[in-house]
Amino acid sequence: MTVIEKIKATKIVPVVKIDDAADAVALADALAAGGISCAEVTFRTAAAADAIAAISAARPDFFVGAGTVVNVEQAEKALNAGAQFLVSPGFSAKVAAYCAEKNAVLLPGVCTPTEIMAAMEFGLDHLKFFPADAMGGLKTLKALSAPFGSVKFMPTGGINAANVRDFLSQPYIYACGGSWMVPGKMVKEKDWAGITALTKEAMDVVADL
Repeated sequence: MTVIEKIKATKIVPVVKIDDAADAVALADALAAGGISCAEVTFRTAAAADAIAAISAARPDFFVGAGTVVNVEQAEKALNAGAQFLVSPGFSAKVAAYCAEKNAVLLPGVCTPTEIMAAMEFGLDHLKFFPADAMGGLKTLKALSAPFGSVKFMPTGGINAANVRDFLSQPYIYACGGSWMVPGKMVKEKDWAGITALTKEAMDVVADL
């Protein structure tokens, strides 16, 4: 199964912000217990690379990627730590070229036709749509899908248990990214049971899709 196929099968990619890498494996276990053996660990904290490395080493069956990758240095750190895919908030030709050179899967963020075309020039056809809600949500995605029929999107930003099913029901959406099942307060308090419950709830909503 390819990386993209794994993400499609997962349906929901939890966007995880980890301040302490020592919490990484327990957090991964909490997500897996709820039915999602996947996470995008964001580079918004200094612990990101160590967290990815910890999960990769301790839970090789868990599908871990790096998020908020905004430059080549971060991309290199993420891949060296064991990230199996990289997600960016926007499109960077330098990051795209680096990932192509390393044969690494990149899901760059886009929200305009120009950005989509820039990504397509690198052969990328599975993209992140960000920030989804702020940029018009399904209405915008439907409009973009018309001229870019070969492109599939992973909307992230404003996705939650109440609307994730609506997004995933569309043929031009291959997965959704979100942080609602891993709220910062629960991570900080190590409420792994709470995270498992929210994750299970999320998966129950989309189980039949």
